[in-house]
Order: sequence, then structure tokens, then C-alpha cells
Amino acid sequence: MTKKDIVKTIAADADLTQLKVKEIVQRTFDEIIATLIRDGNIELRNFGVFKVTKRAARPARNPRTSETVNVPAKCVVTFKPGKEMAERIRQLVDVPFKLGLAADSTDSPKSSTPGQPTSSTEFTPSPSSLSSTQVQPISPPGVPSASPAIETESSRSHRTGE
Repeated sequence: MTKKDIVKTIAADADLTQLKVKEIVQRTFDEIIATLIRDGNIELRNFGVFKVTKRAARPARNPRTSETVNVPAKCVVTFKPGKEMAERIRQLVDVPFKLGLAADSTDSPKSSTPGQPTSSTEFTPSPSSLSSTQVQPISPPGVPSASPAIETESSRSHRTGE
């Protein structure tokens, strides 16, 4: 859901213009940000608590070059859901999918074996199942792939069960 979706929903429910609702929503977000900057936290009852915390400086590794780099200390915003939100989320059986696709137990990443497809358009390989000849870019559904699939001996035997 985007801010535009929120505006449309509230405008329809409250019988207000989208322009007026957009202004209200934006002012709400601006006030949340201003409060975080000024006070360091904001508590919204039955929703949750936003809090500014400081992350310490740390060493990290550049994945392309394997070079060690120093990440400086920085302030970040954390969120802890309120009791009502946490309870309602706990009652979900599956994680909702973007684009309104219904989730069922066969598509749930938790129910799949690592390295096995979690849906017809998604593949989550385990690190041990990867080799440089097997890695292929994944195109979004409905978009043709820019490169043809490379079939290796191991992928052919996996597919055919040989």
C-alpha cells in the first residue's frame, strides 16, 4: 500500500476530497518526523512506538571486493508494534503478498525446503546449490527474460530426476 492508496481509501470513507486528505496525511507524517527529531520517540496508542536509536560504528565487508570498510555511527528509527497491532498480525496464517495475491500454504516461504521453488515465479536457492553457471536473473512475471536459460548437467538431472 502506498501513501496514495491510503489517501484514496480515507477520502472515500470520509467523503472528503483526495487533495484535502493528502494534505492531512502528509501533515501527519511531517509531524511524526518532527517529533522524532525533537523528542527521539513518538507513541501512537494501539499502533506502536517509533524511537530514534544510535547504531555504533562497526567494521563491515564490501561484498564485491571483500575489502573491509568502516561504517560510521548513525541514528536510525526503530518501530515496536503496539499490543493491538501485534495481536492482529499474530492471527495471520500467512504473510500477505504484494499485488493482492492470496497466500496459501504451498506458496509460503516457511513451508518450502531451502533451494526449492516457493512459487511458480520465484526461486530461493540455498548457497550450497549455487554455481556460477546456474545463476540467472529473474524477470518479473509477464516480462520475457533478457537472456536464455542455461541448463547445466546438474540442473538437467535435478529436473528429470536422473
